[in-house]
Amino acid sequence: MELRVLRYFLTVAREGSMTAAADFLHVTQPTLSRQLKDLEQELGKKLFIRSSHSIILTDEGMLLRKRAEEIVDMVDKLEAEFSCMEETISGDVFIGSGETKVMRHIALVVKDLRSTYPNIRYHLYSGNEDDVTERLDKGLLDFGILIQPADLSKYNYIDIPGKDVWGVVMRKDSPLASKNTIKVVDLLNVPVICSRQAMKQTYSKNEFADWFGEDFEKLNVVTTYNLAYNAAVMVDEGIGYAITLDKLVNTSSNSNLCFRPLEPRLESGLNIVWKKHQHFSAAADLFLKEIQAKFTNSLLDV
Repeated sequence: MELRVLRYFLTVAREGSMTAAADFLHVTQPTLSRQLKDLEQELGKKLFIRSSHSIILTDEGMLLRKRAEEIVDMVDKLEAEFSCMEETISGDVFIGSGETKVMRHIALVVKDLRSTYPNIRYHLYSGNEDDVTERLDKGLLDFGILIQPADLSKYNYIDIPGKDVWGVVMRKDSPLASKNTIKVVDLLNVPVICSRQAMKQTYSKNEFADWFGEDFEKLNVVTTYNLAYNAAVMVDEGIGYAITLDKLVNTSSNSNLCFRPLEPRLESGLNIVWKKHQHFSAAADLFLKEIQAKFTNSLLDV
């Protein structure tokens, strides 16, 4: 199975059309069709359902798309690491994170490094804990930023200064907006929009679950989300109240939304993690040394 053919396959899957993919790849359509038919024969599975105007991936095609994306990403990352093995440090650093205001600490590290090493590029991947750790374990990310509590047993890690505050985002004209803080009882009779990570944390019996206690099962969870922006859209349309972290959603004076913290107050710390015995590129190793220096000193100052 050739990498070139996998790239052809991914382009066809993305474009949804053999003609459009051939134009993008600058190859003839018969050449592209033959390559993909050979790929189907090699795998012994039908990858596409073809029509006169478009193509649709089969279940086997969807699986191959996921695996091919991982393979291509890994090859691109490997090529980038080897291309930066020069006297002047350059290359790529891959960082995965959930939505958090603490990302500003990472941005400040990147800003400082860029003043001395402008040829280093940084690639940010957004996702929840499962998304980030899956890509980290596969070697597609150098570092992950995880909201506590998280399973850190497989990783080396550093605590990131600062904590995220949990609360509820709601419309300013909603009944609960008149309150300064939100208690468990306030959420029992309203439609709730909850992050999938928070749902998972609850079932793993941690501090988030402790805050709700047995009342979590009484919540009317009408929507779950992965990105707070999407949850905010649902809130703005009156779907429900979103349980989320502060500073992720626009709740300024020109917004229809507001944020109210939970009572008793619930905060989550964060860690930046990397695989044990990880071999870093020169760029990633430099980034690690910088965060070790900055974050360790910051924690000592707290």
